[in-house]
Amino acid sequence: MSFFKDAGHLFRFVGIFVLLFIIFLVARGYVVPKSFGQYGHYRGAAMGEIAAHPLHFAGHQACETCHVDVQDVKKNGKHAHVNCEACHGPLAKHADDPASMTPTKPDTATLCVRCHAASAARPKNFPQVQAEEHSTGLPCETCHQPHSPAMTAGGAK
Repeated sequence: MSFFKDAGHLFRFVGIFVLLFIIFLVARGYVVPKSFGQYGHYRGAAMGEIAAHPLHFAGHQACETCHVDVQDVKKNGKHAHVNCEACHGPLAKHADDPASMTPTKPDTATLCVRCHAASAARPKNFPQVQAEEHSTGLPCETCHQPHSPAMTAGGAK
């Protein structure tokens, strides 16, 4: 038992370690929310908090209910799978009460370039333009129909 005779410093280290571990567990009990872990590695109460936030986006189905003419143009175009609110912004208030707000018409000279500016990071088959050379600052809608961009503003392909 001579091994334990000189091992007092090891027992002090283990004692300090156990004490720090107990302090950690007590602090964790105060810091970690009670609902943590309810749905895996998440805080369960977050689901209710997120659901309580007001809606900002209506979804493309709400837009298509009233704007059938736009949907008819869009459904066969290149933007068929681009949701309305990706360009027009959140429109839940407009969908609930169309008279309460009028959606702003996007500035296509800057909006379209967000997706279509030439970039080596985009797939080669994705339509890309050098905006300064392509349009000389004119809005895209001068030549293109935004809901079906392959069509010209006059409607011809």
